[in-house]
Amino acid sequence: MRILTLNSGSSSLKFRMVDYPSSSVGADTDPTTLLQGIVTGIGKEATLKISAPQRVASTCVGQDILNHGQAVAWIWESLQGMSQQDGETLGGPGIVIDAVGVRVVHGGHRFTQSVLIDENVLGQIEELSPLAPLHNPPCLEGIYQIRALLGPDTPIVAVFDTSFHRTLPEHARTYAIPWEWSTRHGIERFGFHGIAHASLAHSYARYSGRSLEEIRLITFQLGQGCSVTAMKNGAVVDTSMGFTPLEGLVMGTRCGDLDPAIMGYLAEHAQLSLEEIEHQLNTESGLLGVSGQTSDMRQLLEAIREQQNPRATLAIEVFCHRARKYLGAYLATLGGADAVIFGGGIGERAPDIRSRICEGMGWCGLSLDCHRNFEASEVQPGAVIPIHSKESTIDLLVSGTDEESWVARETFLCLSNAS
Repeated sequence: MRILTLNSGSSSLKFRMVDYPSSSVGADTDPTTLLQGIVTGIGKEATLKISAPQRVASTCVGQDILNHGQAVAWIWESLQGMSQQDGETLGGPGIVIDAVGVRVVHGGHRFTQSVLIDENVLGQIEELSPLAPLHNPPCLEGIYQIRALLGPDTPIVAVFDTSFHRTLPEHARTYAIPWEWSTRHGIERFGFHGIAHASLAHSYARYSGRSLEEIRLITFQLGQGCSVTAMKNGAVVDTSMGFTPLEGLVMGTRCGDLDPAIMGYLAEHAQLSLEEIEHQLNTESGLLGVSGQTSDMRQLLEAIREQQNPRATLAIEVFCHRARKYLGAYLATLGGADAVIFGGGIGERAPDIRSRICEGMGWCGLSLDCHRNFEASEVQPGAVIPIHSKESTIDLLVSGTDEESWVARETFLCLSNAS
């Protein structure tokens, strides 16, 4: 079964084509990756990069791509061109795709597992868009475009970030607000980045040779969006994001945890509407808001090295303080941990940030090996690199987040169960 996966970010689109052999007996069978790539810079002049095994990576630049639907069309056009050149690998002239798997950020109460997309499912994802305004709408653009390109007979499966957190216990899921708000309006903590956290957890289980049911894990997914999740006995027991992806850690442009009274104060004293406040908390806060410079951690670290911007230093300190606070809280929630895992663009490529977050954690048995940590600046998807010292009683690792493989796995499983 050939599966194309689509993973939409707010201004990017990752994709991968994999092949599950016909003899596969389960989703834990590793598929063959035929090709993968990413479109970056959506909304302006975009870049498309495609790589495939035993093939020189190709890069297309200079196209104005206004939305994720156009990005999908660009990917499809490029893949058709590749199929003309490399028919044996990609299925002959005209690429053959048996199914599509799509990452969807918010599934709300309605979707606790991956589902085959129909008009009803699309309508419900649309209704949830206000709760994930940076992600659900771009995802829908991609779905509509790939449906138009492949036709109605190719199954498309929605894989939800929120479904991985369905095991959150009631006391971790519930907000301390008037009960009627919760019951009438469905306000509760859903959690996000579930596909990424699932990928990190299963990569560690493979690496350690242990079942998730016997491991206490804390996983950090640190990128433009950031979250941390605590897992015990194979289930999520707490996670930092809540009703929307705005809660929790400091992120690239999102504020994370915030005193809710601030919104009312700003509405009164700055004459801002609630829509304006929410927009700025999502797109002009976080690292960008504190530094006044950029949401890119690499640029902030460079500014610190060159002593260019004191606010860059403060932004990083705020970022790491919040992450370390959650780490301590989740160690308390779990009663200790067997492993702490870093993933995501920052988690995988910023050893200085990992060092700052783990600083002073020896009291709980967590000890970083500085040399290992700074050597681990590049890690392949699904790979695991230990960075703890010999004295550490908790495994400390960097893992390549592999959302696309998890989406493919869930798509394969959903379609296999439906047949």
